Amino acid sequence: MQFNPKSKISNIFLLVGSFIVVSLILLNTNSFFKTFKEEERLKMEIWATAQSEFLHSAEDVDLGSLHLKVFQNNTSTPMILINKDSTIRINNIPAEKASDSVYIQKKLRQFQNENTPVSIDQQGEHLATLYYGNSEVLNKLKYYPIALLLIIFLFGAVIYFLFRTNKASEQNKLWAGMAKETAHQIGTPLSSLLGWNELLKSEHINPDITKEIAKDIARLETITERFSKIGSLPKLYESDIVVETKAAFEYLKKRSSKLIHFTFNSRIESQSVLINSSLYNWTIENLVKNGIDAMRGKGSISIDIVPDGKFVNILVADTGHGIPKSNFTSIFNPGVTSKRRGWGLGLSLVKRIIEEYHNGKIKVLSSGKEGTIMQISLKAHK
Repeated sequence: MQFNPKSKISNIFLLVGSFIVVSLILLNTNSFFKTFKEEERLKMEIWATAQSEFLHSAEDVDLGSLHLKVFQNNTSTPMILINKDSTIRINNIPAEKASDSVYIQKKLRQFQNENTPVSIDQQGEHLATLYYGNSEVLNKLKYYPIALLLIIFLFGAVIYFLFRTNKASEQNKLWAGMAKETAHQIGTPLSSLLGWNELLKSEHINPDITKEIAKDIARLETITERFSKIGSLPKLYESDIVVETKAAFEYLKKRSSKLIHFTFNSRIESQSVLINSSLYNWTIENLVKNGIDAMRGKGSISIDIVPDGKFVNILVADTGHGIPKSNFTSIFNPGVTSKRRGWGLGLSLVKRIIEEYHNGKIKVLSSGKEGTIMQISLKAHK
């Protein structure tokens, strides 16, 4: 897989450009809101002027006068007019609410917060005070920036998710490619070793030597098979989880230091589970080797197989220094390791093998100064 820097740069430019466009829309919306609010204020001042003229010349009102047209055309802005004699006139507020004094007092306080009241005067005499609120259109426009900000947040979350998913996909392809290439590279010297071992047999070398070489060759073939399956969906077969686990455990026991005390215990004699034996054994080996590393080559390793309803749990315990609780999840991420050497891929591969290939679960059951217990849960087949 080839890394394409141009694609990454174009994605960054796209993201930055999108945020700039949305920011400009927000600024333009805010400017429009202020302009619209000023126009509503001007409209209310015109209405107040018309009201002042109307009150001053109430006896000579013409039904077609400009005053009445101003009053009739304002049908969207809610208003409360309080005359100097304390009488109240209400416009553009539902009739069923207009008779509720508590509601009207609440509206008066709201209107005062939204807009400065307009004083209606005539020749120095105070006639009335006009309280008005924002029109329905202005209220919708007021909440529009909030909705837009929410859209920006969701947009950013989607872009982040896509970038993260794309990065994870690239990493998966990289690990799979590396694994398959490793399997391919091992294949060539492995074929030569098979030939050399057959030649040694024909030379009547001590059969114990050729037998041990054959075991190591078989081991290399198993490793090659494991790496070749990374990145593709392996086939699962019905197997006895007790037998498979014990075989992997015993293999490591024979090849580990005598300073490591191994214990295997199963609460069931047998249990059928759908697994890929090669990959499952790799999982057990990884967990056991991690435990040995945590103990620095000296301590106890145990495996317990415990039935759990429709599942069977495989518990791998060590007496190492333990894992901080804050790292219980992150240790399964690629690249995370506490070792000075290594790429931190072991537990990442273990998680992938168990959860993606076997539809199981793996977690840190407990960890502390006394050691760590890792739990694998697989669904029982029968």
